[in-house]
Amino acid sequence: MYDKLTASDIKKMEEEIEHRKLVVRPRALEDVKDARAQGDLSENFEYYAAKKFKNQNESRIRYLERMIRTAKVISEDSAEDEVGINNTVTVEFFDDGSVETYKIVTTVRGNSLENLISNESPLGKALLGKKEGETAHVQVNASVGYDVKVIHIEKTVDDGKDKIRSF
Repeated sequence: MYDKLTASDIKKMEEEIEHRKLVVRPRALEDVKDARAQGDLSENFEYYAAKKFKNQNESRIRYLERMIRTAKVISEDSAEDEVGINNTVTVEFFDDGSVETYKIVTTVRGNSLENLISNESPLGKALLGKKEGETAHVQVNASVGYDVKVIHIEKTVDDGKDKIRSF
């Protein structure tokens, strides 16, 4: 299984890896060394906290490197009048008439609390390629689905503000 990422996703991940290797890693190693120098390690909270932080940093580096290594690079380009990656789309839900606005992003940037929905989610998949005024059927699972109408498409781009998700 691979994640579909854009070139800007990969670039942002590479920047984070570089920062973690060149800035965070040396600081974490120094913190471990300083905590170890305080003596008895059996009751040294600072030592265990420093080790935990160092291990979390190394784990995040490995995670990002694996994501890059196994990713399939996809294009951010879409037709001017169609929903694409990094576009903001306003939809109306037929079942209750509610209106919501979402930004379609890749899986590593998805955050439903901020209305950033993944292109791999049922709603994201259904909306990709749709035009204003068109209806999209969202199939949640084999027995549940719903319809939405595309009200407006804003051709937003990746401005770098959408963060790469943690694990």
